[in-house]
Amino acid sequence: MNSCEIRHNAAREPRIVSEAGLICLIGGGAVDFEAVQDLVARGAILVAADGGADHARALGLQPVAVIGDMDSISPETRDQFGDVLHHIPEQDSTDFEKSLLVLDVAGIIGFGFLGPRADHGLAAMQALARHQGAPVILQSAQDVVFHLPAHREMAFELPRDTRVSLFPFASVACAAEGLRWPLDGLTFDPMGQIGTSNKATGGALRLMAKGAGLLAILPARHRDQVLQSFGLSL
Repeated sequence: MNSCEIRHNAAREPRIVSEAGLICLIGGGAVDFEAVQDLVARGAILVAADGGADHARALGLQPVAVIGDMDSISPETRDQFGDVLHHIPEQDSTDFEKSLLVLDVAGIIGFGFLGPRADHGLAAMQALARHQGAPVILQSAQDVVFHLPAHREMAFELPRDTRVSLFPFASVACAAEGLRWPLDGLTFDPMGQIGTSNKATGGALRLMAKGAGLLAILPARHRDQVLQSFGLSL
């Protein structure tokens, strides 16, 4: 398994550092348990965000850290993982955002942040769109969601008619090859043009956002291709 180091600054705030390993970050929402178990078995480092620690405990898994304001974790789980709790009490950010701030890692695959509550899912996607650090992929049973890095081409090999959705959290254009409905001349905007339910034409798909704030959504089965496009692997 890849190594992970936990450091603290003068204020005792944690920094969780892993130069090579991928982090499997689990939150308190709906989690694909089989996918989490598979990632951990393949060498991903497990970190829980607050109530996500209850999922880890239910799976019989030991996280290297539990991060958050600790308002959702059960007393039993708090006792079991007491030596890896990192309490960040401020209430101006979500536990997902707190986790992104303290994880200094190569990449993150997050579960339990997209549902079932709509407000939690929207908050996670907004944080994903604002995040400028290591690549982050959010996964549910149906989807993988990731922020297209500005001015960097992302390439995939997808079967014909694979669903490809683009959702903006800012005004941004996107260059694309391999989509049924071209994006030429379009500027996406959260209060205007969005790009849900486009289709791959089959073979190579190339996407390049011309600014920050554009999320891509693909079927969950293509997650490892997304990792590869970011230059990551397990």
